[in-house]
Order: sequence, then structure tokens, then C-alpha cells
Amino acid sequence: MVGLWPTPGPRGLLRIYTPYLGQPRLRMINYIAIEPIVGTARGLSELGHSNWDRTAGKALWTADTRVQESEPRKPWRPAAGTTSTLAGSRALTFFVFVEPFKNGARPVIQVTLRQDRPHEVGFTVWAAKGGAAMRACVLTATMGNYAQLRRLWLKEQIVDAATLWDPFQADAWGFASPRTFDLDRLLVLKDDAVVAATPLKADSESNTAHVPPAWHYEGQSATQYWRARSAPGLRVRVNGRKTFWGTKASIPGGVAYENFELEAPFRAGQQFYFGVTPELPESLGFKHHR
Repeated sequence: MVGLWPTPGPRGLLRIYTPYLGQPRLRMINYIAIEPIVGTARGLSELGHSNWDRTAGKALWTADTRVQESEPRKPWRPAAGTTSTLAGSRALTFFVFVEPFKNGARPVIQVTLRQDRPHEVGFTVWAAKGGAAMRACVLTATMGNYAQLRRLWLKEQIVDAATLWDPFQADAWGFASPRTFDLDRLLVLKDDAVVAATPLKADSESNTAHVPPAWHYEGQSATQYWRARSAPGLRVRVNGRKTFWGTKASIPGGVAYENFELEAPFRAGQQFYFGVTPELPESLGFKHHR
């Protein structure tokens, strides 16, 4: 399931819900932020200041078509979406608009939920008329620390967060510097590149006595992944934290991945898919690494 503010959590983010993992109602497993890049300036839908009501977080609203409405739709009156048949399967589609970013970008995100892919959501990226040309429009999964994601699955390697940042050095916000892996490091199956992130098996048994209540993981462990059409310039980017966002509480077991994203040169209609599956990464085509 996909949600928007004012359901619990910050504004400016898409919520990803996975009730099939045993997560309670309105407990999201991850957020998706919209971060368009114009030149060298990266917009931040969560942390950017809204021009509509002078508060934190960009205003997001839904519509049934890509024709932009003159004013944001009230968040408690979402669009109904449209149903159709895609590749023989029923699908629900709606559009998410974002108020203009400071860098001039005006991305539009088409969201698709398919009956034959119940553990995955599709995002198609467009540009609204009058927006600045985007070098890339990054959709980033921003809450990997909740699931304590520590293993990044590449084509021929699993990268442990602890070894990627050793020694760990954080910036003023508590993040380790980003690391990127180019297309040649990613698993490519037919036309798609796939990258996955998982917790360590021992994480489910870790001591959570000092974990803030909002950060207690609930439900079955899962594999989170991105996939997109394999194309020049596609790459995965991750960063990490040792403390839960908004707190001084240490993450049990040390550094874990926080932001987890694919980046590609922007083209209208490009598609990204984010999935959360109870299956192991091998179900996505990864070979077992020892």
C-alpha cells in the first residue's frame, strides 16, 4: 500500500506499507522521498520548505491524470485513481504532484500497483510543464535503519555496511558519506538491473531494550529492492547511520544503510520499481554468496 501525509510521519514523503509482513495498520516499512537534481542542486521533498503554507516538507497531492490542477488537492481528499489491465493483470494508477522545488524542478510521479506484483510498486517519472530541466529525478528509500538494512546485494558481492564505512565518520546530520556503485556492479537480468538490501539474520534477535518505541521493527523480515531498465548512467547510491534519525539512540549492531536509491539520467517516462518481499534475495535472481 502507498500513502501520503497526513497519515503518520513527515510531509513530503510517500509511505510504503507492507501489511503482508505482519506490520500493523499505518506502520510503514519505508518512506520514498522525491529528490530532483537540476545542475548540481538537489531538491529534498522531505526537508525542503513549502511555499504553500511555510512549513517543513513539500506539499504532495494526487490526481487521476497527468494534467496538473491549479491548486493542490486537499490531502484528506485523495484522487480515486484509475484501473486498467497491464500485461493481463489488473492495475491501479494515480499521479503524485509536488509543488515546485527551489531548484525549479517540477516532477510528477505516476504510481502503479499491479495485482500480479503484490510486493512491488512502480514509479514512472515525468516533468510538469514549466519546470527546470532535471539532470536526474531520484526516488530514495529513506528509512533503511528501521529494518536495520546492513547487506547490499550486488552482482558478484554482498557489501556489509560496517565494512563500507570503516572507520565510521558522520557529518553534522549523523550520516556517513554516500557510496555509489555503477551499472557494471549491479545484477542485470534480461533488460532490468536489480539491487537489494537485507538485514543480518542476527538483527531479529538483537537487544532492542534501548531502541525508541517508534523504531522497534515489527513483523516479518524482508528483502527490499530497486529495479529499473538497464541503461548507461544507472547507479545505486547508499549512505548510512549509527543512530536512529531524530534521536541520539544507537542502532543495535552498529551502522546500517539509511538512504537506498537508484539514480539515472532523467528522461520523461522512465520507470523505477521498489519492492519489499518476504522472500530471500535469491528469489530475485541473486546467487548465494559465501
